[in-house]
Amino acid sequence: MTKIAVLVGSLRKDSINRKFAGALEKLAAGQMEFVFADLANLPHYNEDLWDNVPESVTQLKAVIENADAVLIVTPEYSRTYPGVIKDAVDWATRPWGKNSWAGKPLAITGTSPGAIGTAIAQNHLRTTMVAVGTAVMGQPELYYSYKPEHFGANGDIVDEATKTYLESWIGSFAGWIANTGR
Repeated sequence: MTKIAVLVGSLRKDSINRKFAGALEKLAAGQMEFVFADLANLPHYNEDLWDNVPESVTQLKAVIENADAVLIVTPEYSRTYPGVIKDAVDWATRPWGKNSWAGKPLAITGTSPGAIGTAIAQNHLRTTMVAVGTAVMGQPELYYSYKPEHFGANGDIVDEATKTYLESWIGSFAGWIANTGR
């Protein structure tokens, strides 16, 4: 089974992006195993901390390195992705010569209540992730406008059209992973 490192850029307990990531995990069951990286204890990037590297950093790097691919589920704050994602990107690229992202197939998505989902944040993040050496899936893009009525009490997607679309997107992600040689 394909192992996916999942980074959710919202730390809030009732995060809609965490719910969305959980719904994608359920839809991907049987073909992908989601391993969620813990970003809650990740410090801001600080080169000085390599002298006594925080355990949260080594855990993040291990989750990424042990995965076949990465999925980032990002909210959009102030028309970009949140700082916790930027810190995760920076920690995982270092130290020099030990870039955990290098060559990893990667997909980006996210949700917000707004009409364009997290389109601007995803665009900014896509640029960053290309620069750090991931193989970013360009199409199809997934900008999900969050609708609570699409989710059941257990987190399943209950709207059939949405479920069908998201299953198709997961299939595209699986194809992307397979086609990047992993």
